[in-house]
Amino acid sequence: MTAPPDDCLARNDWICGAYLTGRRHILWDAVVQHLQLTVVSVLIALVLAVPLALAARRRRWASGPVLGITTVLYTIPSLAMFSLLLPVYGLSASLVVAGLVLYSLTLLVRNILAGLRAVPEETRQAARGMGYGPIRLLLAVELPLALPASMAGLRIATVSAVSLVTIGAIVGHGGLGNLIYAGMNTFFKAQVLTASVLCVIIAIVADLLLLAIQRVLTPWTRRPRERSA
Repeated sequence: MTAPPDDCLARNDWICGAYLTGRRHILWDAVVQHLQLTVVSVLIALVLAVPLALAARRRRWASGPVLGITTVLYTIPSLAMFSLLLPVYGLSASLVVAGLVLYSLTLLVRNILAGLRAVPEETRQAARGMGYGPIRLLLAVELPLALPASMAGLRIATVSAVSLVTIGAIVGHGGLGNLIYAGMNTFFKAQVLTASVLCVIIAIVADLLLLAIQRVLTPWTRRPRERSA
């Protein structure tokens, strides 16, 4: 009866320090790609979501189509979404970004619109009485007051994008998803667990970072005790 090998890689353990040290460059490259795909996708979606939400807010006839289309896009399974976008973008990172943008739109548009609709009408009237024009009213009153709801949508969209990036492994652009997919095919336990844990860490850190930004941008939402501390 032979003794088990001393190397955790040879034993194919789930937790293996040798994997972390020996393949840190591969892990780093995967993390960087994961972050790039997530950040680019969410930023593009945010740039598109703001004008869509504003259009739905100012023109009631646009609200139904905007919310309806973005909701339908969110119901499309990720594999089907990438397949539909494949003829346009091919097997590229742009395919993954486009899919994530479409998924993020639903969360962002709904929350931004909800935040804009929650701004009290008397606040708008008071601002107009002080001489605020439409642009100044939007930038100085409506958007700041809509920030809590908007940031909540941004946090959800970002965490969702972090998880959905892994699906990009089917076209070779999935960040840590590439390692998870390859590890599952070869039953490489350390690679699957490490890449999965890193995905969770990225999602948690991103959410906490956005929460901190939200607290800085919306000091009026804090409790009195917190503001005086």
